[in-house]
Amino acid sequence: MPATGAAPLPRSILFLCGMNAIRSPMAEVLARKVLPQATFVASAGVRAGARDPFVDAVLAEKGLTLGNRQPQRLDEMEDAYFDLIVTLAPEAHHAALELTRSMAVDVEYWPTADPSGAAGTRDRILDAYRDVRDRIEQRIAARFAAGGP
Repeated sequence: MPATGAAPLPRSILFLCGMNAIRSPMAEVLARKVLPQATFVASAGVRAGARDPFVDAVLAEKGLTLGNRQPQRLDEMEDAYFDLIVTLAPEAHHAALELTRSMAVDVEYWPTADPSGAAGTRDRILDAYRDVRDRIEQRIAARFAAGGP
């Protein structure tokens, strides 16, 4: 619940990244865990992507799941109006700024590493995905716990 005097929570939030395969779906699921049900949360990518099994694995460690959700592109969304768009990658930030040039939509850029480049053992790769998951979770808690940035 927002603290007294804090800005109200957005009614709708879009998390946007490159392919909607890792960072933005993680953010969507993590945000849904802490935000009120009245807040609409979605995610999308600028380009087409494929579901990443490492995302499923690190979300399962937190008791969370993507369910049957598959990656979607921003241009495939039925409704592209949100109160807040959180971008997690440079190309997503540029796309959001272009999309919102003539709209009253807040856009926030949360630079987030892409763990898909991690190499080595399965454990090392999972550690990279866990790090991204935990950083996104912390950022969501910090941003929305008090209702403001």
